[in-house]
Amino acid sequence: MHSQPSLYFSALLQVTISLSKVELSVGESKFFTCTAIGEPDNIDWYNPQGEKIVSSQRVVVQKEGVRSRLTIYNADIEDAGIYRCQATDAKGQTQEATVVLEIYQKLTFRDTVSPQEFRQGEDAEVVCRVTSSPAPVVSWLYRNEEVTTIADNRFAVLANNNLQILNINKSDEGVYRCEGRVEARGEIDFRDIIVIVNVPPAITLLQKSFNATADRGEAITLFCRATGSPPPEISWYRNGKLIEENEKYMLRGSNTELTISDIKNIDAGPYICNAKNKAGNDKKQTYLQVFVQPQIIQLKNETTVENGKATLICEAEGEPIPEITWKRAIDGITFSEGNKSPDGRIEVKGQHGKSSLHIKDVKLSDSGRYDCEAASRIGGHQKSMYLDIEYAPMFVSNQTMYYSWEGNPINISCEVLANPSASVQWTRGKLVLPVKNTTHLKTYSTGRKLILEIAPTSDSDFGRYNCTATNRIGTRYQEYTLGQADVPSNPYGVRVLELSQTTAKVLFNKPDSHGGVPIHHYQVDVKEVASETWKIVRSHGVQSNNLEPNTTYEIKVAAVNGKGQGEYSKIEIFQTLPVREPSPPSIHGQPGSGKSFKISITKQDDGGAPILEYIVKYRSVSISGSRDHIILEHLQWTMGYEVQITAANRLGYSEPTLYEFSMPPKPNIITDTLFNGLGLGAVIGLGVAALLLILVVTDVSCFFVRQCGLLMCITRRICGKKSGSSGKSKELEEGKAAYLKDGSKEPIVEMRTEDERITNHEDGSPTLCQGGEVQAVLPCPPQPTGPPCPGTRSPISAPALSAARAQPWPQWDMDPHAAAAPSSACCIQGLEGEGEALPALSGSQLHQSLPLVLLCRSWLTFKPAGNHSRQRQATALPPSFSAPAPADTSPPQSSRPCSGS
Repeated sequence: MHSQPSLYFSALLQVTISLSKVELSVGESKFFTCTAIGEPDNIDWYNPQGEKIVSSQRVVVQKEGVRSRLTIYNADIEDAGIYRCQATDAKGQTQEATVVLEIYQKLTFRDTVSPQEFRQGEDAEVVCRVTSSPAPVVSWLYRNEEVTTIADNRFAVLANNNLQILNINKSDEGVYRCEGRVEARGEIDFRDIIVIVNVPPAITLLQKSFNATADRGEAITLFCRATGSPPPEISWYRNGKLIEENEKYMLRGSNTELTISDIKNIDAGPYICNAKNKAGNDKKQTYLQVFVQPQIIQLKNETTVENGKATLICEAEGEPIPEITWKRAIDGITFSEGNKSPDGRIEVKGQHGKSSLHIKDVKLSDSGRYDCEAASRIGGHQKSMYLDIEYAPMFVSNQTMYYSWEGNPINISCEVLANPSASVQWTRGKLVLPVKNTTHLKTYSTGRKLILEIAPTSDSDFGRYNCTATNRIGTRYQEYTLGQADVPSNPYGVRVLELSQTTAKVLFNKPDSHGGVPIHHYQVDVKEVASETWKIVRSHGVQSNNLEPNTTYEIKVAAVNGKGQGEYSKIEIFQTLPVREPSPPSIHGQPGSGKSFKISITKQDDGGAPILEYIVKYRSVSISGSRDHIILEHLQWTMGYEVQITAANRLGYSEPTLYEFSMPPKPNIITDTLFNGLGLGAVIGLGVAALLLILVVTDVSCFFVRQCGLLMCITRRICGKKSGSSGKSKELEEGKAAYLKDGSKEPIVEMRTEDERITNHEDGSPTLCQGGEVQAVLPCPPQPTGPPCPGTRSPISAPALSAARAQPWPQWDMDPHAAAAPSSACCIQGLEGEGEALPALSGSQLHQSLPLVLLCRSWLTFKPAGNHSRQRQATALPPSFSAPAPADTSPPQSSRPCSGS
């Protein structure tokens, strides 16, 4: 709507404006024309502030005669107001006209950016600058809901229309809408603003410290995890410097892992992990502990003087700092920090990997190697040093007295120890030896010794000699004396002990004087009392051998040294022992192979005569006196045995030695082991061979037991007939006897179990020696004719025994003292039982080609019925039995040799 222009009247001027009121929207342009009637000199425009308008880029004033145009480009809200147009004439009179300019503004959003970012936890102000004319009404929406209706007092719309969010957090992140409305015009507009909440970094360390060992080529990885929004950037720092990837360091996983390779001691220390994003940064420290094996870095040899002081220093490095100990190699004694030796001379002090071993009043025994050992829980290191002690010369030997005689060269040794080495010389008086133009005095060196060789030619060569040793520590002297030697004095207190048949042990006291020269042997002279000839025994010992038994001797002793033989001692008389029976042998045994058992025999005192044989009571076996063992065979498994062994020489028999032993259990033989790997044909062949072997063994056994083969025995059993030799077979069966092989000295020993020993014969008579144990009988060795064997019983001929054995058991027995003929060839030992007396049989009836071996426990001691005397002729023999008269009825002599051939 336009109003009519105002009219200003003056005498001369009249001013009008084309429009009196104008409405513009912000941003539009408009011009106004001012016309002056009269003769104006100037036409000016004034803005609402009363200021004269001067043309500018946006506001332009143009004058065209009596007209003036005001143009406003791109109108702004500040341009609103009353504008005046004023005209002035030459007289200075003015006239003016006005125009009202109204400007309104549409909804306009200014400086409203999206997205807008905030840090979590702060009070956020989301900016939305919206203007209009008239002023707009502004509201905020979040997730299609006005924030003023949200039940959270953290949200508020400020007076400047911005949105305030107190203590904003990540959950508040999203799109917010700023909406403006002008109610007068029904105008509405909005802007969507993205709100981003940034979260500061937060570092998480998997470990606050890491351990590694240096100089082992090890690598270690440090870990650093960080959270935040946006994701933080991670970097590592050491000693304030950024760590960049190279040969030493490797970064992985967006720098979350730092790997340090080839760990060294210098790598130890703190490492900083830094995490940074828009919201801030965080840093944390992790520590790398590098363990370093101990290393000794200072240790050197030391030298000091005797009775002085010494300080040994050992320094070591490592992480952790190692502990240092000292060890003296000569005796293995260990010294550690704070310790002192028992005598207080040695003390160890130290700290921080440095140790010093202090020695005062140094002794020669302190010299040698010292070991320094540095140790920690990582490991240890050891080095050695040597303490050298310098000392004045000292003489090794305390022997200063020597003896010799004219014409006998002697060496006098001067051995010197010194550090540093000493110069040594021999002197006599003021003369340094050897003196020129002398041949009986010489000196020469061997190692640490300076030897003076003297060949005395006269009395003047005997006397004192001096050895002088000098080094930079000092000089020492030692005097030696050369005396004239003599022969030893006589031994005394001669006595003879431990006499035997052929030896005598001589004891005596050494001579009071050895003459200055060591005694190198004693001369023992011995002779029989009846003889005039002395037998000289040069011996270092004191035992005389090869003497005759039961003989009286005289003995004297003299000492002999380098100069000669001394005087004899007083004569001592002694007599050797007569020859006697030997001492019992020492025996021990051990299991042999299979059912055998080895008895080892150790000869004791032989009584002065060689051992001829050993009599083993297990079976009357005589073995050569030169043998040292016997094998007992055909023994029973798990059976206990007692063995008696008696030694015999030409003088008689020793007391028996008893030995008990038990056989082991029968070993288990696993047949699978035998037949493992054999084919079917081989197994069948072995079975057939075993069967044939059993038949052969059975046949041979039947022959020896019943005097007939297997088939013949079966025939007899079926047909009830007996051969002509049935009597002999029965004798063998009933007597349980075994015979020596023709021409053999080994008996065939038959074994019986306990049950077999008490079985009866077919005719009802019990076997000989019921309940007895196995005994073995061996023939005596060939001896000259004489009385029966010592300790044996009468030999009995086989036919005579057969005739007697054919009678019922109660009617016969064997006399243990029956006579033996000189031609007997067997010594029967060991029969025991119950029964009637059996008359003695003449030895002439003995069949020498068939010596009998009976199986019994001990000596034949049958008790005749009715308490008859043991030595009597049989009176109860059957009519068919006739026995010749005995050749001799005297009991056997135990001290005389066996007879027979």
